[in-house]
Amino acid sequence: MSLKQGKFITFEGVEGGGKSTQVKRLCKFLQANGTPVLLTKQPGGTDIGHRIRQILLHVDHAGMNPWCEALLYLADRAQHVSEVIRPALANGQWVICDRYQDSTAVYQGIARAVNADLLDQVFCQATDGLIPDLTFVLDVPTDIGLLRARTRNDAMEMAETEGRFEQEAVAFHEAVRRGFQERCLQEPERMKMIDARQNVDEVARHISQLCMAHFALHV
Repeated sequence: MSLKQGKFITFEGVEGGGKSTQVKRLCKFLQANGTPVLLTKQPGGTDIGHRIRQILLHVDHAGMNPWCEALLYLADRAQHVSEVIRPALANGQWVICDRYQDSTAVYQGIARAVNADLLDQVFCQATDGLIPDLTFVLDVPTDIGLLRARTRNDAMEMAETEGRFEQEAVAFHEAVRRGFQERCLQEPERMKMIDARQNVDEVARHISQLCMAHFALHV
């Protein structure tokens, strides 16, 4: 007898929104209620993706062409979906992924002005159009998010190796924030905007409640 297909949940949002913390919190919540969960991220969820991540996020690559950037993200996504995400879903696991295609649509499609239709065509070809069942977008004002992200990078000594986007101008990050807000308005059933200025526990509670309601789960 075949296993029931797992669910695919993604976390998106501006820099410093607290995604890394909240993906772990939701993972623990679901596991505590008997749900098999795989936690992963983009870029970097595979060995090949890890190499791509090193290219994408290093500050030495500040002059990267927007299409080069977009295609590297999509290359990571193609490998990640085929090697990790689809097999896990087929095996009945729920997959929680830190960033996915909504980030590319916003960071590269909106903030970098890369052709959105072409991005979508490449995405569909690379992943066979795999869309998340549910997406949480963690939102904070740009100044708060950038301060959080830059402080985190300094504390973890990642300012050079993973700090390229944190060095972008405030106008870029404002465009990213507006882009996520617009996508949430366009797809309200799938994409849920979360006020990430709240206490970490409050944010986690809100996310778990929305997840339970969306999938009709019972604790």
